[in-house]
Amino acid sequence: MSKVAGQNKTCPAIGYMGLIVQSFVNAGIISCIYALMSVGLALVFGVMGILNFAHGELYMVGAYTLWIVYAQAGMPFPVGVIAAMAIVCGLAIAMERGLFRPMRDRPFTGVLLSIGVSFILQVFTAQMWGMAMMRHVPPALKGSLEILGIFAPWQRLIVIPGALGMLGGLWYFLYKVKAGQALRAAAQDREAAALQGISIDRSAALAMGIGGALAAFAGAAVAPILPVTPYMGHSAVITAFIILILGGVGSLKGALIASFILGFLHTFVTTYVDGQMATIAGALLMFTVLVFKPRGIMGRG
Repeated sequence: MSKVAGQNKTCPAIGYMGLIVQSFVNAGIISCIYALMSVGLALVFGVMGILNFAHGELYMVGAYTLWIVYAQAGMPFPVGVIAAMAIVCGLAIAMERGLFRPMRDRPFTGVLLSIGVSFILQVFTAQMWGMAMMRHVPPALKGSLEILGIFAPWQRLIVIPGALGMLGGLWYFLYKVKAGQALRAAAQDREAAALQGISIDRSAALAMGIGGALAAFAGAAVAPILPVTPYMGHSAVITAFIILILGGVGSLKGALIASFILGFLHTFVTTYVDGQMATIAGALLMFTVLVFKPRGIMGRG
Protein backbone atom coordinates (compact mmCIF):
# COMPACT_ATOMS: atom_id res chain seq x y z
CA MET A 1 0.00 0.00 0.00
CA SER A 2 2.90 2.36 0.62
CA LYS A 3 3.55 2.75 -3.12
CA VAL A 4 0.40 4.85 -3.37
CA ALA A 5 2.08 7.53 -1.29
CA GLY A 6 5.20 7.74 -3.39
CA GLN A 7 3.76 8.13 -6.87
CA ASN A 8 4.46 11.38 -8.71
CA LYS A 9 7.28 12.14 -6.27
CA THR A 10 9.85 13.14 -8.84
CA CYS A 11 7.69 14.67 -11.57
CA PRO A 12 9.57 17.83 -12.66
CA ALA A 13 6.46 19.50 -14.06
CA ILE A 14 4.87 19.77 -10.63
CA GLY A 15 5.65 23.01 -8.80
CA TYR A 16 6.11 23.39 -5.07
CA MET A 17 2.44 24.13 -4.37
CA GLY A 18 1.39 21.40 -6.76
CA LEU A 19 3.63 18.92 -4.96
CA ILE A 20 2.03 19.85 -1.63
CA VAL A 21 -1.44 19.35 -3.11
CA GLN A 22 -0.35 16.03 -4.60
CA SER A 23 1.01 14.97 -1.22
CA PHE A 24 -2.28 15.79 0.50
CA VAL A 25 -4.22 13.84 -2.11
CA ASN A 26 -1.92 10.82 -1.75
CA ALA A 27 -2.06 11.10 2.04
CA GLY A 28 -5.85 11.15 1.98
CA ILE A 29 -5.97 8.05 -0.23
CA ILE A 30 -3.48 6.01 1.77
CA SER A 31 -5.01 7.10 5.11
CA CYS A 32 -8.45 5.92 3.98
CA ILE A 33 -7.04 2.52 2.97
CA TYR A 34 -5.23 2.27 6.30
CA ALA A 35 -8.46 3.15 8.12
CA LEU A 36 -10.49 0.47 6.32
CA MET A 37 -7.92 -2.17 7.21
CA SER A 38 -7.22 -1.16 10.80
CA VAL A 39 -10.80 -0.38 11.88
CA GLY A 40 -11.93 -3.82 10.73
CA LEU A 41 -8.99 -5.45 12.50
CA ALA A 42 -9.72 -3.48 15.70
CA LEU A 43 -13.38 -4.48 15.61
CA VAL A 44 -12.49 -8.17 15.28
CA PHE A 45 -9.98 -7.99 18.13
CA GLY A 46 -12.39 -6.08 20.37
CA VAL A 47 -15.12 -8.70 20.03
CA MET A 48 -13.07 -11.89 19.68
CA GLY A 49 -9.83 -11.06 21.49
CA ILE A 50 -7.83 -12.59 18.61
CA LEU A 51 -5.27 -10.88 16.40
CA ASN A 52 -6.24 -12.09 12.94
CA PHE A 53 -3.03 -12.35 10.92
CA ALA A 54 -5.07 -13.50 7.92
CA HIS A 55 -6.70 -10.05 7.69
CA GLY A 56 -4.19 -9.03 5.02
CA GLU A 57 -5.13 -12.05 2.92
CA LEU A 58 -8.80 -11.00 3.07
CA TYR A 59 -7.61 -7.72 1.55
CA MET A 60 -5.74 -9.68 -1.11
CA VAL A 61 -8.76 -11.89 -1.90
CA GLY A 62 -10.86 -8.76 -2.33
CA ALA A 63 -8.39 -7.42 -4.90
CA TYR A 64 -8.29 -10.73 -6.81
CA THR A 65 -12.08 -11.01 -6.79
CA LEU A 66 -12.35 -7.58 -8.40
CA TRP A 67 -9.75 -8.58 -10.98
CA ILE A 68 -11.69 -11.76 -11.86
CA VAL A 69 -15.16 -10.21 -11.93
CA TYR A 70 -14.28 -6.85 -13.49
CA ALA A 71 -11.07 -7.28 -15.50
CA GLN A 72 -11.59 -10.89 -16.63
CA ALA A 73 -15.36 -11.42 -16.73
CA GLY A 74 -16.11 -7.91 -17.95
CA MET A 75 -18.73 -7.12 -15.32
CA PRO A 76 -19.22 -3.48 -14.21
CA PHE A 77 -16.74 -2.16 -11.65
CA PRO A 78 -19.37 -1.67 -8.86
CA VAL A 79 -20.49 -5.28 -9.37
CA GLY A 80 -16.89 -6.39 -8.88
CA VAL A 81 -16.59 -4.39 -5.65
CA ILE A 82 -19.86 -5.80 -4.29
CA ALA A 83 -18.82 -9.33 -5.26
CA ALA A 84 -15.47 -8.86 -3.50
CA MET A 85 -17.17 -7.68 -0.31
CA ALA A 86 -19.74 -10.49 -0.38
CA ILE A 87 -17.23 -13.28 -1.03
CA VAL A 88 -14.70 -12.06 1.54
CA CYS A 89 -17.45 -11.44 4.10
CA GLY A 90 -18.60 -15.04 3.68
CA LEU A 91 -15.02 -16.31 3.89
CA ALA A 92 -14.41 -14.32 7.08
CA ILE A 93 -17.58 -15.64 8.72
CA ALA A 94 -16.59 -19.20 7.77
CA MET A 95 -13.17 -18.63 9.37
CA GLU A 96 -14.81 -17.39 12.57
CA ARG A 97 -17.23 -20.30 12.72
CA GLY A 98 -14.82 -23.07 11.79
CA LEU A 99 -11.52 -21.88 13.27
CA PHE A 100 -11.74 -19.05 15.76
CA ARG A 101 -14.94 -19.92 17.63
CA PRO A 102 -13.66 -23.29 18.92
CA MET A 103 -10.46 -21.53 20.05
CA ARG A 104 -12.16 -18.63 21.83
CA ASP A 105 -10.71 -19.67 25.20
CA ARG A 106 -7.28 -20.25 23.63
CA PRO A 107 -6.45 -16.96 21.87
CA PHE A 108 -2.83 -17.87 21.18
CA THR A 109 -3.94 -20.97 19.29
CA GLY A 110 -6.36 -18.76 17.38
CA VAL A 111 -3.46 -16.51 16.37
CA LEU A 112 -1.49 -19.52 15.11
CA LEU A 113 -4.52 -20.67 13.14
CA SER A 114 -4.85 -17.24 11.52
CA ILE A 115 -1.18 -17.38 10.49
CA GLY A 116 -1.80 -20.80 8.96
CA VAL A 117 -4.84 -19.51 7.07
CA SER A 118 -2.81 -16.60 5.70
CA PHE A 119 -0.20 -18.99 4.29
CA ILE A 120 -2.88 -21.27 2.83
CA LEU A 121 -4.59 -18.37 1.04
CA GLN A 122 -1.26 -17.09 -0.28
CA VAL A 123 -0.21 -20.50 -1.63
CA PHE A 124 -3.66 -21.23 -3.08
CA THR A 125 -3.75 -17.88 -4.89
CA ALA A 126 -0.18 -18.31 -6.15
CA GLN A 127 -0.95 -21.79 -7.47
CA MET A 128 -4.17 -20.67 -9.15
CA TRP A 129 -2.99 -17.44 -10.79
CA GLY A 130 0.81 -17.52 -10.68
CA MET A 131 3.33 -16.93 -7.93
CA ALA A 132 5.30 -14.15 -9.62
CA MET A 133 2.51 -12.80 -11.83
CA MET A 134 1.30 -9.29 -11.08
CA ARG A 135 -2.25 -8.71 -12.21
CA HIS A 136 -3.24 -5.25 -13.40
CA VAL A 137 -6.81 -3.99 -13.15
CA PRO A 138 -7.76 -1.30 -15.69
CA PRO A 139 -9.28 1.87 -14.18
CA ALA A 140 -13.05 2.12 -14.25
CA LEU A 141 -12.94 5.91 -14.51
CA LYS A 142 -10.93 7.69 -17.18
CA GLY A 143 -9.45 11.17 -16.97
CA SER A 144 -7.99 13.30 -14.20
CA LEU A 145 -8.82 16.31 -12.09
CA GLU A 146 -6.38 19.22 -12.46
CA ILE A 147 -5.49 21.01 -9.21
CA LEU A 148 -2.76 23.70 -9.23
CA GLY A 149 -0.96 22.06 -12.13
CA ILE A 150 -1.17 18.48 -10.92
CA PHE A 151 -3.44 15.84 -12.43
CA ALA A 152 -5.10 13.46 -9.99
CA PRO A 153 -6.74 10.48 -11.74
CA TRP A 154 -10.41 10.06 -10.90
CA GLN A 155 -9.82 6.38 -10.18
CA ARG A 156 -7.56 7.36 -7.28
CA LEU A 157 -9.76 10.20 -6.06
CA ILE A 158 -12.89 8.05 -5.70
CA VAL A 159 -11.08 6.00 -3.07
CA ILE A 160 -11.54 8.83 -0.55
CA PRO A 161 -15.34 9.29 -0.76
CA GLY A 162 -15.79 5.52 -1.11
CA ALA A 163 -13.80 4.77 2.03
CA LEU A 164 -15.38 7.61 4.00
CA GLY A 165 -18.79 6.34 2.93
CA MET A 166 -17.96 2.85 4.20
CA LEU A 167 -16.63 4.20 7.50
CA GLY A 168 -19.64 6.50 7.86
CA GLY A 169 -21.97 3.56 7.25
CA LEU A 170 -20.12 1.56 9.90
CA TRP A 171 -20.46 4.43 12.39
CA TYR A 172 -24.20 4.67 11.73
CA PHE A 173 -24.58 0.92 12.17
CA LEU A 174 -22.60 0.81 15.41
CA TYR A 175 -24.30 3.80 17.03
CA LYS A 176 -27.79 3.93 15.56
CA VAL A 177 -28.74 0.31 14.85
CA LYS A 178 -29.59 -2.08 17.68
CA ALA A 179 -27.42 -4.90 16.31
CA GLY A 180 -24.50 -2.47 16.03
CA GLN A 181 -24.99 -1.25 19.58
CA ALA A 182 -24.93 -4.87 20.75
CA LEU A 183 -21.71 -5.34 18.79
CA ARG A 184 -20.15 -2.33 20.52
CA ALA A 185 -21.20 -3.70 23.89
CA ALA A 186 -19.60 -7.06 23.09
CA ALA A 187 -16.39 -5.29 22.01
CA GLN A 188 -16.24 -3.27 25.24
CA ASP A 189 -16.96 -6.13 27.68
CA ARG A 190 -17.87 -9.58 26.43
CA GLU A 191 -18.84 -10.98 29.82
CA ALA A 192 -21.12 -8.06 30.69
CA ALA A 193 -22.67 -8.19 27.21
CA ALA A 194 -23.39 -11.91 27.58
CA LEU A 195 -25.10 -11.26 30.94
CA GLN A 196 -27.37 -8.77 29.15
CA GLY A 197 -28.46 -11.47 26.72
CA ILE A 198 -26.21 -10.49 23.79
CA SER A 199 -25.05 -13.48 21.79
CA ILE A 200 -21.24 -13.48 21.68
CA ASP A 201 -21.27 -16.03 18.87
CA ARG A 202 -23.47 -13.82 16.71
CA SER A 203 -21.41 -10.74 17.59
CA ALA A 204 -18.16 -12.50 16.69
CA ALA A 205 -19.51 -13.65 13.32
CA LEU A 206 -20.85 -10.16 12.61
CA ALA A 207 -17.52 -8.54 13.56
CA MET A 208 -15.59 -10.93 11.29
CA GLY A 209 -18.02 -10.33 8.45
CA ILE A 210 -17.78 -6.55 8.74
CA GLY A 211 -14.00 -6.66 9.10
CA GLY A 212 -13.74 -8.89 6.04
CA ALA A 213 -16.02 -6.62 4.00
CA LEU A 214 -13.94 -3.55 4.90
CA ALA A 215 -10.71 -5.35 3.98
CA ALA A 216 -12.26 -6.49 0.68
CA PHE A 217 -13.36 -2.95 -0.14
CA ALA A 218 -9.82 -1.73 0.57
CA GLY A 219 -8.35 -4.41 -1.69
CA ALA A 220 -10.81 -3.63 -4.48
CA ALA A 221 -10.10 0.09 -4.12
CA VAL A 222 -6.33 -0.29 -4.58
CA ALA A 223 -6.53 -2.99 -7.28
CA PRO A 224 -6.66 -0.43 -10.15
CA ILE A 225 -3.85 1.56 -8.48
CA LEU A 226 -1.33 -1.09 -7.39
CA PRO A 227 -0.34 -4.46 -8.90
CA VAL A 228 -2.39 -7.36 -7.54
CA THR A 229 -0.17 -10.17 -6.20
CA PRO A 230 -0.66 -13.17 -3.86
CA TYR A 231 1.52 -11.49 -1.23
CA MET A 232 0.10 -7.97 -1.29
CA GLY A 233 -1.64 -8.53 2.04
CA HIS A 234 1.62 -9.03 3.96
CA SER A 235 2.69 -5.39 4.17
CA ALA A 236 -0.95 -4.30 4.54
CA VAL A 237 -1.55 -6.34 7.67
CA ILE A 238 1.78 -5.28 9.22
CA THR A 239 0.79 -1.63 8.76
CA ALA A 240 -2.65 -2.39 10.20
CA PHE A 241 -1.07 -3.94 13.30
CA ILE A 242 1.18 -0.90 13.77
CA ILE A 243 -1.91 1.33 13.56
CA LEU A 244 -3.73 -0.96 16.00
CA ILE A 245 -0.93 -0.60 18.55
CA LEU A 246 -0.54 3.11 17.92
CA GLY A 247 -4.25 3.86 18.29
CA GLY A 248 -4.85 1.50 21.18
CA VAL A 249 -5.59 -2.20 20.70
CA GLY A 250 -9.32 -2.71 20.27
CA SER A 251 -10.18 1.00 19.96
CA LEU A 252 -12.04 1.89 16.76
CA LYS A 253 -11.57 5.63 17.31
CA GLY A 254 -7.90 5.10 18.04
CA ALA A 255 -7.47 3.04 14.87
CA LEU A 256 -9.16 5.76 12.81
CA ILE A 257 -7.04 8.55 14.29
CA ALA A 258 -3.80 6.57 14.01
CA SER A 259 -4.59 5.68 10.38
CA PHE A 260 -4.66 9.32 9.33
CA ILE A 261 -1.65 10.27 11.46
CA LEU A 262 0.46 7.45 10.01
CA GLY A 263 -0.91 7.93 6.50
CA PHE A 264 0.01 11.61 6.36
CA LEU A 265 3.36 11.06 8.06
CA HIS A 266 4.32 8.24 5.72
CA THR A 267 3.22 10.12 2.61
CA PHE A 268 5.03 13.37 3.35
CA VAL A 269 8.25 11.67 4.50
CA THR A 270 8.18 9.45 1.40
CA THR A 271 7.61 12.45 -0.85
CA TYR A 272 10.25 14.76 0.62
CA VAL A 273 12.83 12.20 1.84
CA ASP A 274 12.39 8.53 0.83
CA GLY A 275 10.41 5.40 1.61
CA GLN A 276 12.93 3.91 4.03
CA MET A 277 12.91 7.02 6.17
CA ALA A 278 9.10 6.96 6.11
CA THR A 279 9.15 3.43 7.56
CA ILE A 280 11.63 4.51 10.23
CA ALA A 281 9.55 7.61 11.03
CA GLY A 282 6.44 5.46 11.48
CA ALA A 283 8.27 3.12 13.86
CA LEU A 284 9.68 6.06 15.84
CA LEU A 285 6.22 7.57 16.11
CA MET A 286 4.82 4.31 17.47
CA PHE A 287 7.62 3.96 20.02
CA THR A 288 7.29 7.60 21.11
CA VAL A 289 3.54 7.30 21.65
CA LEU A 290 3.96 4.05 23.58
CA VAL A 291 6.55 5.62 25.87
CA PHE A 292 4.08 8.29 27.02
CA LYS A 293 0.86 6.30 26.47
CA PRO A 294 1.68 2.58 26.75
CA ARG A 295 -1.89 1.63 25.79
CA GLY A 296 -1.88 3.78 22.66
CA ILE A 297 -3.68 6.99 21.77
CA MET A 298 -7.16 5.79 22.73
CA GLY A 299 -6.28 2.54 24.46
CA ARG A 300 -7.96 1.40 27.62
CA GLY A 301 -7.10 -1.18 30.24
